[in-house]
Amino acid sequence: MKQAAKLSTFFSLYLAQAVPLSLFSTLLPVIMRQGSFSLSAIGLLQLIKLPWILKFFWAPLVDKKTTGLKAFKKWIICSELAYALLILCIALLDLQLNFNLIFVLILLSFVASATQDIATDALAALSFTKKERGRGNSMQSMGSFAGTLIGGGLMMILYKEIGWTILLTGVAFFLALALWPIIRYQDTDLQFRKVTARISISDIGHFFSQKGGVRQLLFLLLIQIGMIGILAMYKPFLVDHGLELKEIGLMFGIFGPFFGVLSSFSGGYILRRISRYKAKLLVAGLVLLVPLLFWTLTVATAQRPMLYAFVAYMWTAYGFASVLVNTVAMDFVRPGREGTDFTLQTVLVHLSSMVIAVFSGKAADSLGYGGLALIEVGLATLSLVYLLFFGKNAKYAE
Repeated sequence: MKQAAKLSTFFSLYLAQAVPLSLFSTLLPVIMRQGSFSLSAIGLLQLIKLPWILKFFWAPLVDKKTTGLKAFKKWIICSELAYALLILCIALLDLQLNFNLIFVLILLSFVASATQDIATDALAALSFTKKERGRGNSMQSMGSFAGTLIGGGLMMILYKEIGWTILLTGVAFFLALALWPIIRYQDTDLQFRKVTARISISDIGHFFSQKGGVRQLLFLLLIQIGMIGILAMYKPFLVDHGLELKEIGLMFGIFGPFFGVLSSFSGGYILRRISRYKAKLLVAGLVLLVPLLFWTLTVATAQRPMLYAFVAYMWTAYGFASVLVNTVAMDFVRPGREGTDFTLQTVLVHLSSMVIAVFSGKAADSLGYGGLALIEVGLATLSLVYLLFFGKNAKYAE
């Protein structure tokens, strides 16, 4: 199969996951607040992300029932069609009158999208060789950032022009159309797996007992730790510097994700040319520069060009880090358990990011933005030192 067709197939699948996720996460709080919903009700929206946190519980089922391309395509197509159908149902409901039902339907739609993601990740692990995985995972990161740009940026603008029903109906049809590449997908070089061992939820625990498991876990938890808190606190920082919400939305909904897409694309090519270990050190260095630059903004008179330049760099580093994390996680999967192992690793990254984001707010409250920056410098330095001494993992060739 031609490499370009393979890459575009996975890009379309990851993009289809990301657009509704970003749209609901960004648009719903705004609509609800305009409709005089309570802050408590708006706060409950965080629960719609639960399926993406808990998806490792049913990842073993997907692995157990999937041995060849036909089975993978069945999981992906059925899940995404369910995703599209549920969003179409949401489009026909009034948020003010049917909030509880819409909440349940969004939750179910995210279960469908998370299931599609499990199968897609497992298929990607089997479709790309070790040398190709950097470019393959760049499609995952590009799809995620492009989905943020479209769902959290462009569609927010479009909503004002066409409204809730037409917008979500269009999203549902987009999801259906995004299936065309996977429907036509054929890969004669794909090594179909034969699942001979019993796969169950207990396999999640066994993941950490394999050689290099703890070292892999520490890498995943540390590699982005030096910038997650700043990503979480930069919006309030901009508010405190007098920027209006519309401009902040443009910065984080379109401008930043655009650089994330670019760096994800280039990151895939870089990973083809250097070892995993060198890539880890490169990303650790890029991440370390994020809190250092942020600290300069806290002590200097930050002008708008400086604020935009920092966003561009931060999302560039974030894009590189995302490609590396996905690629290294894909390297560290067991045969027959690709979906379970990859899902477990990425969920751990998301959970640790959530914890860091929460504590970053407490740190900024207590020590100010400058204090937060210095803490993040320390954490990023810890990550780099860890990689220098323990960064090579014998589980796969470096």
